[in-house]
Amino acid sequence: MIEIGTEVELFHPRDLVWRALTDQTLLAKWFAEAAPAPERLVLRTAELPGFDADLELEVLELRAPERLALACREGKRRSRVTTTLVPTAHGCRMSVHEALEQGDWDAARRDRREEHHQQAVGVRLPAILDWLAFQQVDLRRAEGDLTAELPIVRTPTRSGRRRAMLIGALTTVLLAGGVTAWAARPEPTAARPLPESSPLVLPSARNSTPPATPSRTAPAASRSIGRPSPTPSLSATRTASPTRPPAAALTARYETVSDRVFGYRGQVVVSNPGSAEKPGWTVTVTLASGATVSSVNGADWEQDGSVVTFTGAPLPAGQSATVRFDVRDPDLRAKTPDGCTVDGNPCTGL
Repeated sequence: MIEIGTEVELFHPRDLVWRALTDQTLLAKWFAEAAPAPERLVLRTAELPGFDADLELEVLELRAPERLALACREGKRRSRVTTTLVPTAHGCRMSVHEALEQGDWDAARRDRREEHHQQAVGVRLPAILDWLAFQQVDLRRAEGDLTAELPIVRTPTRSGRRRAMLIGALTTVLLAGGVTAWAARPEPTAARPLPESSPLVLPSARNSTPPATPSRTAPAASRSIGRPSPTPSLSATRTASPTRPPAAALTARYETVSDRVFGYRGQVVVSNPGSAEKPGWTVTVTLASGATVSSVNGADWEQDGSVVTFTGAPLPAGQSATVRFDVRDPDLRAKTPDGCTVDGNPCTGL
């Protein structure tokens, strides 16, 4: 049985995604135009990549807003498409799975069909959902008052600018005075270090007379601690261990997997080109101001301001690890992070 599957993390609630999935007008915007037919629905897919003809659909299972299963007929082929929506902390996870039950796909057609599913679910659908969410913003269009929900920015007058400058100067003086006072504050009295004492020498069982105290100016190498040993010093007889060659530095490549109106999905592939295992790795991604990360796969992570730190498990020699993450960015133009490093070295791809 030939199967195609794709999954995407969405920054929208299940109810809104379910609407885009089942509303014929919205379905036409991100997947294919729908046309009602007797006892079934037809999707105009004949001209789409990976399709030979239009799809005739029949609903097999419908559990809103969780699961939708469809029987699809495309010429002589029969397939079953199942879509599931699972709620997450930031929205929901959408999985689409198509299994061929009758007929066949050659490799090229299957690849084109899978690519269409990924583009539809991972790129066009998030854009439509962002557009729907924007339409729900209350701008009070019904009352005709478009400024009721918007901040009013007034141009300051000359006197207002003068007053603002005066307030700013006063604030600076106060802050500077506070910093000066803090800097002039006496430092807490640190504990005075104890005077250096002579090395402790334990008395021998055969001679209880302690040895003479060495001079304080004697070189450190002449001091001994503990019971004198008749055997030669360990440092004199230890064989130097062979020096291990330094491990090769990890490399990483960044790629924007998909973009959307209010963000994008990024991917970092970390590789170990050396001959020894790396005990762990750290990838640091710097985002634009106001951007946030969620739905991370492949690493532990934390975000501090615009800096996101990903940490991973040991990486064997010649192996690689992949980190995928979703970025929510209010800047519509931002489709890549501002920076990326692996263990302090720049990532490629940016």
